[in-house]
Amino acid sequence: MIEINQKILYKAFGFSVLSDIPLPELAQLSHDSEIADIEIKVSDLSVKWFELKGEPNKFIVKSNLIMFQLTDIGIFSIEYGNSISVTPFKGANEDQIRLYILGTCMGGLLFQRGIFPLHGSVVAINGEAYAFIGDSGAGKSTLASAFLNRGFQLLSDDVIAISISPNEAIPFVIPSYPQQKLWQESLDKLGLSNNRLRPIYGRESKYCVPISSQYYDKPLPLVGVFELIKTDNQKVEINRIERLSQIQTMLKHTYRSFLVPRLEMQEWHFNRSINIIKHIKMFQLQRPHTKFTANELTSLILKTLSKEEQ
Repeated sequence: MIEINQKILYKAFGFSVLSDIPLPELAQLSHDSEIADIEIKVSDLSVKWFELKGEPNKFIVKSNLIMFQLTDIGIFSIEYGNSISVTPFKGANEDQIRLYILGTCMGGLLFQRGIFPLHGSVVAINGEAYAFIGDSGAGKSTLASAFLNRGFQLLSDDVIAISISPNEAIPFVIPSYPQQKLWQESLDKLGLSNNRLRPIYGRESKYCVPISSQYYDKPLPLVGVFELIKTDNQKVEINRIERLSQIQTMLKHTYRSFLVPRLEMQEWHFNRSINIIKHIKMFQLQRPHTKFTANELTSLILKTLSKEEQ
C-alpha cells in the first residue's frame, strides 16, 4: 500500500524533487531552501489512460508525455520534464513503485529535459568521471563497488545523466543519489555484509546499498567510458573501441533506448553522442563469465589510465 505523507523535498540528478511518496534513497532538502524542479505525485490517471487507449505493459509516447501501465503495479506518467504522476493499483508494493519512479520514469524525464541517459555506473577518479556500461548482469555495479573499496567515490548507479556544458560543450556527469544495487554474490566477494540492507522487491538476493560516505555529489567531466562484456575466455582484456563502433555502443547502452525513436529524438541522440565521444576515451572490458574479476578489472583500469596520462 502506498503511503502518502506530507510532501518532502529531495535532491536527485541535480534537481530538487518534491514528492508525495517517501523516497528514502534520496537526500532530503530544506523546504525553505529551494523551489522544486520536479514534482512526484499520486493521482488518478485511469481516465487519461483510457482516453489514450493505452494497453497494459505498453508505452504511450506523445509530445511532452510518456505514459505506461504495469500489470498489478500501476499507471505512470512523465510530462514536460518536470512532473511524474503515479496511480498505484490496489496491493501494489511501495518499493516496486519507487524502482520505476527512480528508474524508467526518471530516464524518460531526462530525455524530456534533453539530458543524455546511459545505463551503467560512474565513479570519480582524480576529479574526473569514468562510466561503466554494459548489458544487465555484466557487472557494472560490482565493478563500481570494487572501486569504492579502494577509496574512490560513486556518482551514479543504474541511470547515468550526462549534460553538456553550454560554453565548452564538455560532457558532465550529474550525480544521481547515494545508493547502489548489488547481488548477494557480489556482496560476498567484496567482503560486504547484507545486515540492515533492504532487498529489492522481487529480487530477494539483490540489495539496496546506501553509500552516503562514498558518494560524490557534484558534477564531474566525463572523460572515459568502459563497456563490460562477459565472454568464455578465462582472462580479462581491455581494448580501445574504435571510432566507427563508438556511436553504436552509445546507442546500445542508452537507458531506455526504445524511447529515442518514439520521442523522435534520433537526430538529437546522434548529435549528442558525437559531442560526447569527441571528449572521451572508450574501452571494452572483456571478462570471463565463470569467475569474479572485479578486483582484477579495477587494477587493469587504473593501470590503463596511468599509461594514458604518460
